Amino acid sequence: MFRTHVIVTTAQRCVVKKMVPSISAHRNVVCFHRALGGLRRISNYRPAPLLTASPVRALIDEKISIEGRFLPPHCPVTVRAQMHCEDGDLWESFAHYNTNADGTVNLTRDHSVGGSYLGCEPMGLFWSLQPAPGEREGLRLRKKNVESPYIVHVFLLEGHVSPGEGQSTELAALSTERSYTAPGVRRTEIRQNGVVGTLFLPPGPGPFPAMLDLWGMGGGLVEYRSALFASRGYASLSITYLGHKDLPGPPNQINVDESYFRAAFQLLKDHPQVCADRVGIIGLSFGVFLALRIAADKSVKPSCAICINGPIGNTLKSTNRGTGVNMNRGLESVQKLWTYDDDGNVSFKVISMPENLDPESKVKVEDIECPLMYILGEDDQNASVKENADLIEETMKAAGTSHLFTRLSYPGAGHLIEPPYAPNARISLWKVKPKKLFVQWGGNLALHAAAQEDSWRRMLGFMESHLR
Repeated sequence: MFRTHVIVTTAQRCVVKKMVPSISAHRNVVCFHRALGGLRRISNYRPAPLLTASPVRALIDEKISIEGRFLPPHCPVTVRAQMHCEDGDLWESFAHYNTNADGTVNLTRDHSVGGSYLGCEPMGLFWSLQPAPGEREGLRLRKKNVESPYIVHVFLLEGHVSPGEGQSTELAALSTERSYTAPGVRRTEIRQNGVVGTLFLPPGPGPFPAMLDLWGMGGGLVEYRSALFASRGYASLSITYLGHKDLPGPPNQINVDESYFRAAFQLLKDHPQVCADRVGIIGLSFGVFLALRIAADKSVKPSCAICINGPIGNTLKSTNRGTGVNMNRGLESVQKLWTYDDDGNVSFKVISMPENLDPESKVKVEDIECPLMYILGEDDQNASVKENADLIEETMKAAGTSHLFTRLSYPGAGHLIEPPYAPNARISLWKVKPKKLFVQWGGNLALHAAAQEDSWRRMLGFMESHLR
């Protein structure tokens, strides 16, 4: 179907003779046509199939346009993406298309008719990436080294094929780079005043508006959202409070109190390249509880706060260290509230119902004086986010501050609403001892991807309004 044919005859020698003006040129043309028997189409030569991406290098939140050209019209093709995460696991996606009358396929314009996603989804190849068959169970894609890009290889294949079907004819291929860090962004490790984190600064002298970045109980130091904020012109400090070698105490316990988070906010505020009066805070999951506490602290006074799928209070009983909780003992103490799906994957959704939170830990959101955006996924299987959002909204309304509250609610979105075009994990491995246990996050791939794209755009708009 895709072979190239070129007609070659001895009559073509007539056209390579040295031409002379007028009569000689006319005779050569006549000679050529007679030798070919008056054949009108000299050749059905077609260039080799070509696959292009524009741009080839882009930030993770930027769209790219992928197009295949020089293909036969109205023929089936498959576009496949593959990449290895930093742990070496293979992730892949694929989509079936039919070429247009002009022999092209354009992912920005055309509709997938099968595969990892359906319909016109310009970035579907990226947000639908999932572990390839045979890879480890329960993987979640999280960038560790933000100073290196993901390398995504894209292939154009003949016919409608799926992974595992054996050999297929590769027509064209390309490689793209997807980065969290723009050129010129500066990364600095922070070990100051007891704070453990990483500061990202945009290119240029500043001063810049800034965000304090808080993640959930997964622990460790997660940098990729902060790197992307800096790539969009905001200084950002991502801090860890659990499961890091430079923190005090056991790795499975939160051993810091409120003063730790106040110190982190003050450190960011005092930085010479940060606008001291334009510092916001963002939290995901348990980070929402922490972000709300900071927002309600009148001695801190952030300029704005963004909360993504988290509770108004602590889901676990505190130790005598303020916010300190032992993760293992704490979760086991409320094990009667764990729920499971048909495959035995655990959910902590019931634990975070407002009535099940530690009453003494609930944040007095009526004290919040800055604009607050709460983003929730309606298919969140890890936290009772609607009930928590309702309580926050009702409390702020009673306090006369409802004008400060913005709610974004996304049908089909799960717990892990992150920067756009990153793939979602509906479940992931939580622990391996005494036996393997997987935790539920929720989220329909396509609807979750739409939520990530829209919420990121609205978050940046919210930050633009309140930090610039």
